[in-house]
Amino acid sequence: MANFEELETRLPVAPLTIVAMDSAKRLGEDINKHIVEFRKKETSKFLNDPSIQGYRSDTYLCKARCPRFGTGEAKGVFDESVRGKDLFIITDVCNNSITYRMNGFLNHMSPDDHYQDLKRIIAAASGRARRINIIMPFLYEGRQHKRSTRESLDCAYMLEELYRMGVDNFITFDAHDPRVANAIPLSGFDNYTPPTQFIKALLDSEKDLIIDKEHLVVISPDEGALNRSIYFANVLGVNTGMFYKRRDYTKVVNGKNPIVAHEFLGDNIDGKDVIIMDDMISSGESMIDTAKQLKEMNAKRVYICCTFGLFTNGLKAFDNAYERCWFEKVVTTNLNYLPPELKDKPYFIEADMSGFVADIINMMNHDASMSNVHETAEAIHEAIDRYNRRAFEELDEHA
Repeated sequence: MANFEELETRLPVAPLTIVAMDSAKRLGEDINKHIVEFRKKETSKFLNDPSIQGYRSDTYLCKARCPRFGTGEAKGVFDESVRGKDLFIITDVCNNSITYRMNGFLNHMSPDDHYQDLKRIIAAASGRARRINIIMPFLYEGRQHKRSTRESLDCAYMLEELYRMGVDNFITFDAHDPRVANAIPLSGFDNYTPPTQFIKALLDSEKDLIIDKEHLVVISPDEGALNRSIYFANVLGVNTGMFYKRRDYTKVVNGKNPIVAHEFLGDNIDGKDVIIMDDMISSGESMIDTAKQLKEMNAKRVYICCTFGLFTNGLKAFDNAYERCWFEKVVTTNLNYLPPELKDKPYFIEADMSGFVADIINMMNHDASMSNVHETAEAIHEAIDRYNRRAFEELDEHA
């Protein structure tokens, strides 16, 4: 839970306004509701100060759009003033459900299209807004974060470009490699992770989890996700393990070396519940194969926790894996667009991040320390304690 005490002693940088791009409309509306409700209840001594007139509002969402010409070209337009405002722009570059027409053909927007629209809105606000802050949950080109041969460094170039356009702060979640922030060392770059929301969502769904070393283990599906798995396991007080991907480097399929096998490193998981931690589900092939191998190793139940559920190859593979009992639940956040049919699946759990993002915006608008919103081990322990107390109360009722 965020610490809001610092807000009572700080004036906001400037009046708050939020632009939720078409790709992030739902998330933006949820964030706006949290901020409206919070500020109606806030008791800061500065509320009657004329310098922060409009601090309380029925909405902080600003009307902005990117209309397109018949050729597919577009422009960024604000339908209301943003002069002197602390502007937060929220975008989801992976939302492929947004379409536009070009020369009579219907096109689905790619990450490149969303990024171009973001730059258009920044350009429309440049020189007018007091400060420009970008909230991009899924880091654009974050998977192309390092150079291993003659290839482009797209993510680093994107950050440099936005910095040159006047962006003051950049907020993302579970970056594939947060060291990409080295591309803009003089600019604000914050990378947040959602372990607290994962455990809360999972505990709300499952009634008989036992969180200790004898009953639970946290697994990393590859070496890239090992750090987040180790942190999560240490906070929960359980053991961890890792799969590493053995690849065939003599071949390239769909732009990457195909995986030959997943090899496991870790303790015995016989009869234990398993939580798989990763930053994203793309096609899902690797995740399903990991879950399958864990069940073959006699894991009791397998839970998949990923920040971004992209499901680029659809849900059929997950439906088949669920029917074969290879996993119990898939927990993903609402930070990116989720296929509508996913919400009807019996295995799906949504970890709501809108309140957390609203806390980030509130703190940043007051120029308060962002350490106030970093999720701590104490928050996870509190969620587990509440879960255990609820379980004991239910046992007493049935006794």
